[in-house]
Amino acid sequence: MSENKATAVGHIPSGLFVIAVKDGEAMDGYLASWVQQVSFDPLVVAFTIKSDRPGYEAITSGKPFAINIVGDHETQYMRHFWSGYDPANSPFKEIDHEVGSAGGLIIKGAKSAIECRFLSKTQPGDHEVVFAEVLDSKVLSEEAKPKVHIRKTGLDY
Repeated sequence: MSENKATAVGHIPSGLFVIAVKDGEAMDGYLASWVQQVSFDPLVVAFTIKSDRPGYEAITSGKPFAINIVGDHETQYMRHFWSGYDPANSPFKEIDHEVGSAGGLIIKGAKSAIECRFLSKTQPGDHEVVFAEVLDSKVLSEEAKPKVHIRKTGLDY
């Protein structure tokens, strides 16, 4: 693909998120940047994921999960998710977290968290787009601003 064609696409601002799920004793998550609200009634969000990401099976099988919104006040926990991790060594052993009222895995250092359940998915390209109903949400830091991410081009994260 032409980098020229993709330059302005990279300028579309997005947030930074850790999408996390608990499935029995297993706790998994991955760093996401493509998340968006897509419906008011019911309240639905969409995000992208590749099938090899940690937590994919649990999320798409209907386990409740949380979209943790990274704030500008605390970003250290993101380092665990930049390049992936060995599933036997879950980063949640080191990250302060809780299970929310709807069963989502909430990172206490996040700005806020949105607890969701899978509705459907489609695959228009190299990522799947997942649609999920919002079950609950929690604000963890009123003062923090959401972390905004701008890419150099639309060809890389």
